[in-house]
Parts: sequence; structure tokens; C-alpha cells
Amino acid sequence: MLTDRGWAATGAGAALVLLWMLLGEVELLAAGGILLTAAIVAIAFVRNVRPEVSIVRHLSPAMVHEGDRVTVDALVSNRRRRLLRNASLVDDVERLGTAEFQIGALGGGDVAHAAYQIICRPRGVYRVGPAAVEVSDPFRLAAVRAGDARVDRLIVYPASEELIGFPTTRGRDPSTHASRPEFSHRGGEDFYTLREYRQGDDLRFVHWPSSARRDELMIRQLETPWQSRALVLLDLRRGVYESEACFEKAVKGAASIVRYLAESGFDADLWAGGTSTIRVADYPQAMEALALVDSADHLDLRAAAGRLAGVGRGGALVLVTGVPDHVLLEVHRLFGREYGTTVVMTAAETTSSNEAAFHRAGATTVRVAPTDSWAEAWTKAMDRSWGSVSAG
Repeated sequence: MLTDRGWAATGAGAALVLLWMLLGEVELLAAGGILLTAAIVAIAFVRNVRPEVSIVRHLSPAMVHEGDRVTVDALVSNRRRRLLRNASLVDDVERLGTAEFQIGALGGGDVAHAAYQIICRPRGVYRVGPAAVEVSDPFRLAAVRAGDARVDRLIVYPASEELIGFPTTRGRDPSTHASRPEFSHRGGEDFYTLREYRQGDDLRFVHWPSSARRDELMIRQLETPWQSRALVLLDLRRGVYESEACFEKAVKGAASIVRYLAESGFDADLWAGGTSTIRVADYPQAMEALALVDSADHLDLRAAAGRLAGVGRGGALVLVTGVPDHVLLEVHRLFGREYGTTVVMTAAETTSSNEAAFHRAGATTVRVAPTDSWAEAWTKAMDRSWGSVSAG
């Protein structure tokens, strides 16, 4: 019930009384007695206060990118008839600090408004609240609180940059390619093409007349054409990153390409750890995964890629990493049959010899240092690519 100031006053008063006992100076006793009496009176003052309030908080916007600002508006209502004096609003923001506002006097049924801004840095998910109204004595030696247990969730996405252009993506048929995505939806019922049966395919989609003519099972391709698909794989192995800043830059790169694919109509998936991918079309879910992602010391990227390759749907493959190594090259080879186009985004201070190996394999590489711009490096890489196009 005592505030920090109240405890300080009590401690000082007790010390002065102790000095009076040692030195016998009556002035010390008087000063100590005043401080201790003030603390006792403050406690008695707030004990008679029984605040009952309601607090409504609104965050605008509720989901932001790293570096943005969020405005928090709070409405405080006094639900009792008794006047609340020396009232203040205290609102906690996880890991970012505490906001405190002086309300002053709040009459019965009155409503007070408070607003503050949060600078959203770094990325992550934060709890805003719970908030409380604190009523104190005039000297703020003691206080009593009443609050609202409601907690809001603030999602801070990684910062992203606007990317322009994308390499030509090709399907399994080398004679078929497209320079921009075909805007169709996943799981549509429009007949697209026929392809050979692969283990795990749904037998309901077997095209029996064609299978009889070719003497092998043929599957009707009912989903989105291959050239408008993509898979983004964020390398979470801590060992491939030269610093934490490089890893954060890679996360921003993944966020940028996810944003590009979502805005350009790609039927794309994101892998950022776990046992499954996230649809880029579920943009908030994909960006929240990037907001929470962290690097790991013991991660078998080949095993993870193997699970994804088993359900691979082709199109473009985007690998986001630090310093590319032989493991990432193996992952690229693993996906090579399913994905005709590969872009390797590397966040590193130094150039790796493996970048040349990716070039020889036909991949487009984009490398930036932690202080560089993904958008600028991406544009230069796309200009060098024979299949560069503009998003439209």
C-alpha cells in the first residue's frame, strides 16, 4: 500500500528516530516523527478509498511492423458515486515499459481519456495491460489500485521492404513458363493439365481415359498452375549467420518476399520452423510466425526440407539464409525437380564460394549486409536475371 516514496519516508523517519536515540537531539526525533506520522496518515487515507473503475483500451492499428508506432487510447470510468482524488492511470506494456497518466479528480460516473504511443521495436508479440487506476494521498506516500484484468495482444511484424520484379517461374514442363503469376485460387475445380501419377496423389483425380491410352496412371491437375506457386524457406540454423543482426536481416528478407508474393497473387507457402508450412494468403498468420521466429543451434534442415519435398507443389523456391553452405545446396538439389526457379537471399557480410555453385545451378542470388537494403539488392539481382519481370 505504501508507494516507493512512502517507503523512503518511512525509512528516513526510522533512521532519524534511531539517530535521536544515539545522539539525543530532539530535532531528530521531531523530524522522524513527522515522517512516520505522515506515512501512517497516508495509509489511513487510502484505506477509506474503494475505487471501482472500468477501463476500455483500444490499439490502433492492432498489427504493425517493426519501427511503427501504435496509439493506445484508454477510457477510464468511475463506477462509484464517490469522487476519486489524486487518481492516475497505469498501463503496462510487456518488455517495453509502463505508461502512467495523472487523471486528478474523477467524479462518480465520469469518464477520463488517456492516450499514448508505443514505438514497436523489436518484432514480436507483446501483452498490453493489465491497466489499473491508482488513487493516492496528496503526498503520494500510499496508494490503492483498482484495475481491469483485460490484456490486449500487440503483434509487431518484422520490417519489410517493397520488392519489384521476379524471375520467370517454370513448371515441370520445360517448354512451359510464365513471367508473371496467373491469378487463380488454390484447390479450384478448373481442369488445367494432366501429369503422371506420383505416390501420395489422390486416386479420385485419375483421368482414366488418358491412363488407358498411355498405359500409366495420369492425374488431372486441378489446382493452381505451377508457375504461380512458390515456397519460401527461412533457414533457422544459428551457425549460418555471422551475427544476430544478420539473422534479423534474413527475417526481414523473408517478410519482404512474403509481402511481395501475397500482393502479387502467388499461391505460396512459408516455412519458418515446425512440421508444416503456412499459406502466404493467410498473411497475418504468416507474418506472426516471422514475428516470433528464432534461430536454433540444432536444426536438421535437410530432414525438414525432406518432409516439405514430399508434399512439394512446384513453382518458385525462395531460400532465405545467412552464409549459404553445402547443406543448403543439398536442399536446393532436393527441391530441384519440383521447383524450376530458385532465388537465394543471403544476409551476410562476406561472400561465400557456394554462391557460385548456386549460380551454376541456375539460381538467382541476392546478398545484403545487415545495413543494406533488400529492395535495392533485389532490383539489381532481378535486372541481371534473364527472366526478370515487373509485378503488376
